[in-house]
Amino acid sequence: MKNEALIKSYLIKEFMPDVEASELANDYDLLTNGVVDSLGLLKLIAWIETEFDITVDDAALDPDNFRTVDAIDAFVARVSVPVEAS
Repeated sequence: MKNEALIKSYLIKEFMPDVEASELANDYDLLTNGVVDSLGLLKLIAWIETEFDITVDDAALDPDNFRTVDAIDAFVARVSVPVEAS
């Protein structure tokens, strides 16, 4: 499930109010380019947990999971997949 538009909308609203969604490339590095700092990362993770009704556990706190729109979208897709019972 692609959530790119929703993720971009949040990032722009919270961190990049002067940027249009069409200007934010899915592979733009939000961390390296200083758009999202350490406190912003915590805010982003809290939003992800609320918006997608998932829990981001300590093992998933790798910054690479939140570096780009594509990375965030892939992370949400991975974590949102229900685990089948054996």
